[in-house]
Amino acid sequence: MRVLGIETTCDETAAAVVRSTQDGDAEILSNEVLSQIAEHAPYGGVVPEIAARAHVEVLDRIVARALERAGLRLSEVDAVAAAAGPGLIGGVIVGLTTAKALALVARKPLIAVNHLEAHALSARLTDKVAFPYLLLLVSGGHTQLLAVKGVGDYVRLGTTMDDSIGEAFDKTAKLLGLPYPGGPQVEREAERGDPERFALPRPMAGRPTADFSLSGLKTAVRIEAERIAPLTATDVADLCASFQAAVVDVVVDRTRVALRLFGERAGKPNALVVAGGVAANQAVRRALQRLASEAGLRLAAPPLELCTDNGAMIAWAGLERLRKGMIDGLGVAPKARWPLAEAGA
Repeated sequence: MRVLGIETTCDETAAAVVRSTQDGDAEILSNEVLSQIAEHAPYGGVVPEIAARAHVEVLDRIVARALERAGLRLSEVDAVAAAAGPGLIGGVIVGLTTAKALALVARKPLIAVNHLEAHALSARLTDKVAFPYLLLLVSGGHTQLLAVKGVGDYVRLGTTMDDSIGEAFDKTAKLLGLPYPGGPQVEREAERGDPERFALPRPMAGRPTADFSLSGLKTAVRIEAERIAPLTATDVADLCASFQAAVVDVVVDRTRVALRLFGERAGKPNALVVAGGVAANQAVRRALQRLASEAGLRLAAPPLELCTDNGAMIAWAGLERLRKGMIDGLGVAPKARWPLAEAGA
């Protein structure tokens, strides 16, 4: 089966074609992504109206390129999948409406994919991970720990009480005068900084639930920055290193709790999976690898190009749902908010 996937929930315009084989293997035939970083950089963050307009201007071209790179005509795909939320509603409308038009013209099934489900299932595309598994979903908009029991079967074990981890990285970068996008800049600065110079808090550490809180850590960085202002290059690097070290400690602590909760509710997971844009952070990956080894688990993480938003993960999630006959009508609505627990079978 071959599925065309469309992703427009934030600031990447993406389309891809993924093919499955009889034995369940998957192959990415094309994966086209056009980033809007240049458009949003002057504002230090994503501007929803600019993002939606940019999707309108380029999506048709990106879809055509994905089909061309895959060597297929639209009539040769088996379904059209699109991220129907959660996300910036203007962008979601652009992608879903385009997918509806393509499905209608080509007389193909439409699959409305939950963007979070696409991240949740991406490890099955790249690493053939078997259900059930524990997922740490960490991105600019989401921070959750989930028991992934099957397609459309998710149990949330923990979430953030305020900021997402990706948002905390970006706001810290902006506070320290680093360019957009901030997350990779903080990681780069942290590599040459002293992670022990500033004693920053580890919010929620030791709590019996698997929830996160990042706003206090972000505030602590601001207080330290104001205390030693004006900042030198060394100060910025040390603040970034101290912030990242705190985030890593929090991630490990919260994930360890989630592993215990998973065991109580669903037995031992087959793997620990990390997905989302922050999964590209190497310090986070190394810490999770150590935790997985301690727990006797395999760590599965998509390659860096599939951590951030992309069409391949949408196509794959669409393919997984298509196998189960989980298709949608043309009346399906875009959603700015769409908890993963509601993306059921």
